[in-house]
Amino acid sequence: MDARTYRSNEATPPRQAPLAALPANAVNWIAVWRRNYLVWKKLALASMFGNLADPMIYLFGLGFGLGLMVGRVDGVSYIAFLAAGTVASSVMMSASFESMYSGFSRMHVQRTWEAIMHTPLTLGDIVLGEVIWAASKSVLSGAAIMLVAGALGYASFPSMLLALPVIVLTGLAFASVAMVVTALAPSYDFFMFYQTLVLTPMLLLSGVFFPISQLPAAARGAAEALPLAHAVDLIRPAMLARPLENAAGHAAILAAYAVGGFIVSAVLFRRRMMK
Repeated sequence: MDARTYRSNEATPPRQAPLAALPANAVNWIAVWRRNYLVWKKLALASMFGNLADPMIYLFGLGFGLGLMVGRVDGVSYIAFLAAGTVASSVMMSASFESMYSGFSRMHVQRTWEAIMHTPLTLGDIVLGEVIWAASKSVLSGAAIMLVAGALGYASFPSMLLALPVIVLTGLAFASVAMVVTALAPSYDFFMFYQTLVLTPMLLLSGVFFPISQLPAAARGAAEALPLAHAVDLIRPAMLARPLENAAGHAAILAAYAVGGFIVSAVLFRRRMMK
């Protein structure tokens, strides 16, 4: 075998069975998660600052600025109302960006996934590890904003701790959906369509900045299908020490996005990687 043939074989991931799109077991993903963590911790401070800066600007800029004009919303100050929405939107953005930009880099540019696939791990293990890693980063972002809001008196303690499981589930949902976009993306430019046509409208329709009840009926109906709206409906009552309404229904929809997004992305990645 000459050197050119050897390099070609090394660059091609091994053929795996159709079930390779699914995780081989319940723990293999930990290796992928740990690999990403070891790389991330070298730049952890800069990464966390980048994830927190944008939502903090929204929280304090809009909270104090519009708050002076708006006054109270749903019985609380506008900045307290906005804080819960900011937590949910921060989780959405952090999980989505990690799955898209960083995940695409490891999959397509750096070809890290191909290297991992020469180990006993399956493609499903890799995708699951990437989803849980993106969700983990989003939990750090959402929890940090929630703690800041609590320290400033814009969230109630200890009831706001009930939002932590919701933050985790929200991160998994958006990480899984974003992995579907990554599986379809030919380049980084493709992600702009998802940001502009999906994430931005979702941010405006899901009750982050104003109550969904203020929207027209058609828009309210569309918002009920969006995962961010259900995340906000769970996080805001927890942070404001209010009763949760239809908690099981909201959680079920977020779980459906998480599981469905993972399955679809795993199948799409198998078609892409196993060619």
